[in-house]
Parts: sequence; structure tokens; C-alpha cells
Amino acid sequence: MNVDRVLAEQSQYYEARAPEYDDVWYRRGAYDLGPSGNRRWFAETARLEAAVDALDVGGDVLEIACGTGIFTRHLAPRAKALLAVDISAAVLAINAERVADPSVEYLQADVFLWDPPPQRRFDHVFFAFFLSHVPPNRFEDLWDRLARWLAPGGSVFFCDDAPGVEHRPSNPGASVEDGPDWAHRRRLSDGREFTIVKVCHEPEDLTRRLAARGWTAQVGTTGDEFVYGTAVLSS
Repeated sequence: MNVDRVLAEQSQYYEARAPEYDDVWYRRGAYDLGPSGNRRWFAETARLEAAVDALDVGGDVLEIACGTGIFTRHLAPRAKALLAVDISAAVLAINAERVADPSVEYLQADVFLWDPPPQRRFDHVFFAFFLSHVPPNRFEDLWDRLARWLAPGGSVFFCDDAPGVEHRPSNPGASVEDGPDWAHRRRLSDGREFTIVKVCHEPEDLTRRLAARGWTAQVGTTGDEFVYGTAVLSS
């Protein structure tokens, strides 16, 4: 399966999904898990948002795959400067309307191809629900590029789905028959289907892999649904 072709289809999926993306986070419509399921879900999203609120994100901040602004709204008030990057024009428009902060700089770009200007280095890089969409053969390159983008003493914060979510009602989807284990199918409410990359990382394995690339990482979970962590370059 051609990785570049899947990444292009993944971009199309998130552009098309923009109007219903927040329905998952807020458990609306088809994504409603019922009273008990919703209580568990919102308890974990609250823990994740609290972890983001606890970050020291002053200075120049880069948010990769900023999406509809669920986390941009937490970062913008505390950042001296915030560059929010996403490949989807539709989610950028939703983000800008939600955050409504003229100090946020928005950029439509493919993070797999984009680099910041050579003179710009970031004190913090943040990405939510992006790492699981990075193909296995691009994992090391991503973290090597992040190392070049950080200012001295800078840090990376990330959060994503925990392993096992593909088999839960909260994340409907299916693997691609006879395809690689990183390829999954997604269906929109209008019936259109897309193939995307989905690789969920175990905290211990992720910590080990990052250490091999020169990073010191602290990775934990909110419970069943999410992993999150910080990473700094080892001295």
C-alpha cells in the first residue's frame, strides 16, 4: 500500500470530516455513548484538558495539526506567539472562529513536507491526535525534525488515543483487509469511506523509541482512552 497515497486520502478525510469532527469529542449524535459511557469519556477528556492547562507554554509555540481548536483555545491565552498549522482549510476556519484570537497565526500546510523558516525556533511544540496518524516509516524523521525546530531548552507535548481504542464503540473503524496494520478505514455520516493511518502507541514503547532518538519522555494515560506526555532533548 502506497503511504503517500494514504496520507493524501487521510487529508481528504479530515477536510471532509471538519463539520462533524467535534461530535466525537462532545459525544453528540451517532457518537453518544449513553449516560454511563459519556460519564467515563468526559472524565478522561477533563483529565486531558487539565494536563494541557498545567503546561508552561509561554514563549513561541507551534501547534501541529491544530484541528478545530479544541486545544488551541487552551494554548493561545498563554503563548507569546502561537503558530497553528493544519493541512485542512476547513478545520482552520472552524479553529479561527472558535478561538477568535487575532494573535494566533494560522497556516495551511502539510506537516510532512513543511518546515518553519530557518531563523524561527519554538519554545514549545504541541500536537494532539496527530502522532497516531504518522506512518511507521515517518516516525523517526518526524522526531528528528522536531529536534531541529525547538529552541534550546524547548519541549514537546503530545496526546493521542490509547492502544485498544480501535476496538471500542467510541472509535468506530475497521482495518484494511490484506493491508498493513497501520491502515484503517473511516466512514463519514454521509457514507463516504477513506483510508487513513492509525498507529496507537503504548507509553512504555513510545518512551523507549524516543530515548533511542535522543529524547527524554514522560508518558502517561488518562485511564483507558488517551495517552499524553512531554519530551525534551536529552542533555
